[in-house]
Amino acid sequence: MQYIGEHLLPGQIGYFFSVLFLVSSLVATIAWFKANRQADPGGRQSWIRLARISFLVETVSVIALFATLYYIISHHLFEYKYAWAHSDKSLQSEYLFACFWEGQEGSFMLWSFWHCVLGWILVWRSKDWEPGVMTVVSFVQFCLATMIVGIYFFGIKLGSSPFVLLRNEMEAPIFSRPNYLELVKDGNGLNTLLQNYWMVIHPPVLFLGFASTVVPFSYAIAGLWKKDHSWTKPAIPWASFSAAVLGTGVMMGAAWAYESLSFGGYWAWDPVENASLVPWLVLVAGLHTNLIYRSTKYSLRPAYFFYIIAFLLVLYSTFLTRSGILGDTSVHAFTDLGMNWQLLSFVLVFFVPAMILYTLRFRSIPSIVQEEKTYSREFWMFIGSLVFFLAGLVIIAKTSVPVVNKVFGTRIAPPEDSEFAYNQIQVYVAIVVGLLTAVTQYFKFRDTPKQVFGKKILIPTIISVLISAAISVFGNINYDKHGPGFLVAIHIAIFAAVYATVANAGYIWAGLKGKVKAAGASVAHVGFGLILVGILISSSKKTVLSWNTTGVTPLTADPKSKNNPAGDPAENITLFKGIATDMGRYMVTYAKDTMNEHDRKRYFEIAFRAKTGGETFNLYPDVIKQNKGGEGFSANPAAKHYWYKDIFVYITSFQENNRADTASFKDREIKAGDTLFYSRGMMILNGVSVNPA
Repeated sequence: MQYIGEHLLPGQIGYFFSVLFLVSSLVATIAWFKANRQADPGGRQSWIRLARISFLVETVSVIALFATLYYIISHHLFEYKYAWAHSDKSLQSEYLFACFWEGQEGSFMLWSFWHCVLGWILVWRSKDWEPGVMTVVSFVQFCLATMIVGIYFFGIKLGSSPFVLLRNEMEAPIFSRPNYLELVKDGNGLNTLLQNYWMVIHPPVLFLGFASTVVPFSYAIAGLWKKDHSWTKPAIPWASFSAAVLGTGVMMGAAWAYESLSFGGYWAWDPVENASLVPWLVLVAGLHTNLIYRSTKYSLRPAYFFYIIAFLLVLYSTFLTRSGILGDTSVHAFTDLGMNWQLLSFVLVFFVPAMILYTLRFRSIPSIVQEEKTYSREFWMFIGSLVFFLAGLVIIAKTSVPVVNKVFGTRIAPPEDSEFAYNQIQVYVAIVVGLLTAVTQYFKFRDTPKQVFGKKILIPTIISVLISAAISVFGNINYDKHGPGFLVAIHIAIFAAVYATVANAGYIWAGLKGKVKAAGASVAHVGFGLILVGILISSSKKTVLSWNTTGVTPLTADPKSKNNPAGDPAENITLFKGIATDMGRYMVTYAKDTMNEHDRKRYFEIAFRAKTGGETFNLYPDVIKQNKGGEGFSANPAAKHYWYKDIFVYITSFQENNRADTASFKDREIKAGDTLFYSRGMMILNGVSVNPA
């Protein structure tokens, strides 16, 4: 059948570059592998030249894939499933990019793009390590290429292509018509929960963090391969970069969650959040053991292990979030594309060889027999690295419960309070890490006289005790609902966090004599301590202003919808247009609402006036109607920011039909002193003010 109006050329171009990406990445892998095994300098350079040409073709292919898919999305070619599933004509231009990484195929392309960028930097800077390191990087690229090529190989489908036609993926009577595109007026659209500026900037940063973990991993594998341990020096800046970017991506996700209140705060131990956090924890452990080895020649074996495991955890996280296993436990996971066997193979094809190689080379890795002294910096740095690794193991074990249930047929139920299940363990991690972060830099490598250490740490300790005591006494830290034991642990953690901040700031001043250029580690630790302080204090400060004392039952959202739960009715107040309502320290008025036809958003103007007088401000929360007439909506809160607090307003439900809103009301004539009863209460008219000043 000849279909009318289809644009087949972009899809054909996309398929061509998908196959070219696959082939060129394989050729580059083989060429760099051969170069690494070549003893003859001339032959080595010939293989490197071929590898670089292949990697250039690989890079051009990835860029061409991006350009082709963007053309399909931006020109609304809904004959392609990816464009139809993830975009529509009403999307603002910035969200067209977000359509790329909403789907699995686009996010794999983003991952590959960052590997291309990092790969060329490695080609430029890695010198003699280029063949070994780039063999691993390019092989990872080859595996990613199989995820998006969408071809059959000996009857087995490799990956899922973003260039498949809608009519080839869906069975519907409409596709029996040559002019079916005339009936496909619009696409399904970007998920309303993702129509947020964070969706444009957060995934690229996070995937750069994921992609960058391959570099320390590649150096470690190349070192094991060549039995050359000098890789640790060039790996340090890469590990630092990776930890910084991946950590930034995690924090950006927390900021997005905080702004959108998608689960009531900035962190909820969601499985997809954990899948990003755990590789970062292990990577930081690897960075610290690498630094230990650079200064003392201790901890080389752990450095190998942590760098390898950090990357493998990224791959395992990819399996968790893309296999559909977390579909019932995470609001962030991708839908299942039927590629579970391939995703699992992606993990195993690196896990098995890496672990075998590490095991075979373990005894040949240099290790100092003499134990570190307890008053040495390297001893406590290693303890801190071990704590980070163990914390990551606990988190990933809890996150993997759905996998255990799937594999072994068990029915391990999640805890009733999933956040507390994590917090009751991680609070002790915060204590240990905070204390170690505070004191470790006051030790010298190899050994430190006790008197010298005690003298230097005394003043920061006293200051930290005073500050943390003031926070505990006057800060109104509210964790009472979890029992006195947890509350005590929280207060100790507050001291540890303050201690980490004060002690490292003091070390910059006293230990380094204010030399900021030499204070990179201390500055990072000050920031880490401040983050801990902020987490511990802010998590106890959530206060509901909208306690419902009016007796009017609030509107409730569709109970079947996960996107707009009304929550506890006692925490929701119904606002009537133009009528001031008591809300904690404020009188709040629903002033008006407006509809933006371009982005389907309805904006509400909510006016706040402090009861004590003086302070007034307006907030503008909005809701986005579900795509294409679907029921329900997604809500974006609005916030008033102060230096010490934020006030959020969130629309949990609203009456869309104005007539229906007023039809249930009845007029009653009453005079001053009369009592009016209604379904859930009563009210007394005290008096009427005519034209009040």
